[in-house]
Amino acid sequence: MELNEAHSSMEVETIPSEGKVLPPKPKFEALKPHEMSDGQVQFRKVNVPPHRYTPLKKAWMDIYNPIYEQMKIDVRMNLKARRVELKTRADTPDISNLQKCADFVHAFMLGFDVIDAIALLRLDELYVESFEIKDVKTLRGDHLSRAIGRLSGKGGKTKFAIENASKTRIVIADTKIHILGSFANIKIARDSLCSLILGSPAGKVYSKLRAVTARLAERF
Repeated sequence: MELNEAHSSMEVETIPSEGKVLPPKPKFEALKPHEMSDGQVQFRKVNVPPHRYTPLKKAWMDIYNPIYEQMKIDVRMNLKARRVELKTRADTPDISNLQKCADFVHAFMLGFDVIDAIALLRLDELYVESFEIKDVKTLRGDHLSRAIGRLSGKGGKTKFAIENASKTRIVIADTKIHILGSFANIKIARDSLCSLILGSPAGKVYSKLRAVTARLAERF
């Protein structure tokens, strides 16, 4: 009897609840760059090396148009400081556009053609990697000259073969090497270049490249 009383006292009353309609989920538009940084304009500055000054003059409109019209970023050449200056505008659609444009201009300064460097604006997974021959092996005098010769090949044949096989673009500027491409492709090109620096003959590098590219083609 006592147990029944205790059980009845512990029963919870259930009141039929009225069907409550939740307010609709708010939809916020993406913040503009000038709204993100409390109205402050963001800048990037890219120095122009002396040997790229004339090519920059010739290709200025090819660089200016995509940056200003497509990416909606202000760009100007500071003649006194010899650098390209970029800044966001009120109508810049995405904050990352500023860094993309800075990477594009920097790639041109390293020696890449405009048509190759412009891919940095259009694709997200592209990078530029730089290294020196001495990072791979310490070479001096004629040994260094021969290594640079092996990298480019007769009339640039070896360089073009590596570029086409790995879908990258390579710039050999004295002892510095710059590679533009996706992460996996940069690794393929870098491994081939390192083999050539270490003294591998071009034929051996070609056959290894063929094997690697065939494996990649199977995977994708």
